[in-house]
Amino acid sequence: MTTFSLAVGQIARILVCVSLFAGEAVVAQQARTSASAPIANFVDVAEKAGLTAQNIFGGIDTKKYIIETTGTGVAIFDYDNDGWPDIFLVNGTRLEASASSVAPTSHLYRNNHDGTFTDVTAKAGLAAIGWGQGVCVGDYDNDGWEDLYITYYGKNRLYHNDHGVFREVAEKAGVAGSGKAWGTGCAFVDYDRDGHLDLVVANYVDFDLASAPAPGERPTCIWKGVPVMCGPRGLPGAKNILYHNRGDGTFEDVTVKAHIDRTDGHYAFSVSTVDFDEDGWPDIFVACDSTPSILYRNNHDGTFTDVAVTAGAAFNEDGREQAGMGSTIGDYNGDGHLDIFKTNFSDDTSTLYKNNGDGTFTDATSAAGLGLYTQYLGWGTMFFDFDNDGWPDLILVNGHVYPEVDSQHLGSSYKEPRILYHNNGDGTFSDISASAGTGITTPASARGLAVGDLWNDGRVSAVINNMNAAPSLLVNQVRNQNHWVAIHTVGTKSNRDGIGARVGVKAGSRILVDEVRSGSSYISNSDMRVHFGLGTAEKIEWVEIRWPSGLTERFAGLPVDQIQTLKEGSGVPVDPRNKQP
Repeated sequence: MTTFSLAVGQIARILVCVSLFAGEAVVAQQARTSASAPIANFVDVAEKAGLTAQNIFGGIDTKKYIIETTGTGVAIFDYDNDGWPDIFLVNGTRLEASASSVAPTSHLYRNNHDGTFTDVTAKAGLAAIGWGQGVCVGDYDNDGWEDLYITYYGKNRLYHNDHGVFREVAEKAGVAGSGKAWGTGCAFVDYDRDGHLDLVVANYVDFDLASAPAPGERPTCIWKGVPVMCGPRGLPGAKNILYHNRGDGTFEDVTVKAHIDRTDGHYAFSVSTVDFDEDGWPDIFVACDSTPSILYRNNHDGTFTDVAVTAGAAFNEDGREQAGMGSTIGDYNGDGHLDIFKTNFSDDTSTLYKNNGDGTFTDATSAAGLGLYTQYLGWGTMFFDFDNDGWPDLILVNGHVYPEVDSQHLGSSYKEPRILYHNNGDGTFSDISASAGTGITTPASARGLAVGDLWNDGRVSAVINNMNAAPSLLVNQVRNQNHWVAIHTVGTKSNRDGIGARVGVKAGSRILVDEVRSGSSYISNSDMRVHFGLGTAEKIEWVEIRWPSGLTERFAGLPVDQIQTLKEGSGVPVDPRNKQP
């Protein structure tokens, strides 16, 4: 969170770029959309579906400290192996919560297969309290059951999944941390490709309530002339951590050995894994608040190098550092290279980094029609093909950190609407938020976001954690005749989840690509089954998977409109009811 204003030159460049490169396509698409029936009508069905737990996170009318502002993440994953994605909502607390006998906990909701969910938090062993932050999912011991890692202000927690009941093992496994750093985003990733999932943890600041400055106490505690909570500038930044999985249920902290600490980026939030240079080794992108973004390139020898500056993914097109919050990965223009999208603080635009296919990126925000909003403060974001036309769309959730923006009339609102961009299929996007339903237009102070096919029918929905409010479950009520396929990877020599696998789908004249990943968005974890909209294509020529082990495998003759479970080395789909590797 930072204090800055857009330079006049930047505004001019945005307007020129939008006019020259994206304006005609965006206007034409908007005209077509307005003249036809809406392609999206997202409705919030959370209460009807049984998602009623209140998020508790700091004060409601005022925020004295920065710890009260960052909110919490969401995970969509199948905890009980019944083939239906479940929902986990991280929860926080309040400064005065220690005086209360009833403290808030996180919540696990089991999918009932009928559009509703049941709270099974206590039964599953997840009724823990504290300043929860982020969450990521991965089967770290390859036993066929998804495990859960939750970051905290304080020590982090690792929950081992024992057939649907979780046991906290962070200290024993060596991943609890010192308790001094403030954990935010995380992701499981097999960085050395040994078949065991490692763990990367982003840290925000080393924060101590006892010595934290009060609102207005320092120059960095003033925003647009108004005293506000302090940070992150002026607070000590914390180092990110990389844990190497020993394969015996424990991890080794290899942060220094792997050179994860060698970066100018800090105040880190979201973690998104992506093999950006397509060399078969997973790299790591980290969105950082008020400092350059981090792009850790995997050196194949157990070490990483932060190449964000030289690769063009550290700053915006003006060479200016931004206040990054969330990030998502997708091939937005269909060229076979995975791109990066990042949300930022208010008084700035989000950022789209186009992958040039040569190890570098270009800021394509304005050219793609994504540089129109500066008043919103963005958090969770995901590429997802909501209409299954074969082109990944974008959803962003927003909400300010300063409640004072409402009372002081500072050009933003504390509760802000979501944004839905429809991919036009020509390298540009159209903002269709106003016609995309009340689930998009209703303001909230949102933070974590995860997307997934909760109904196993090809509709990708969104789950959002809202500050000091109930969650949102956004479901698109508009159905069309487009086809789709989802790929559930099962590793054998590779890690059991297949995290890091690159998936290509040949349908018609196009090859669609994505990767299996943990983490991403804003400190959240989406459905790890890789979803592809196919448009009007009624058949798939082949699905090609480049597994983390190095094996490249093609699966032919797969039907559309189904979730396909593909097992490494088998060459054919497997029965998804067979849960063992």
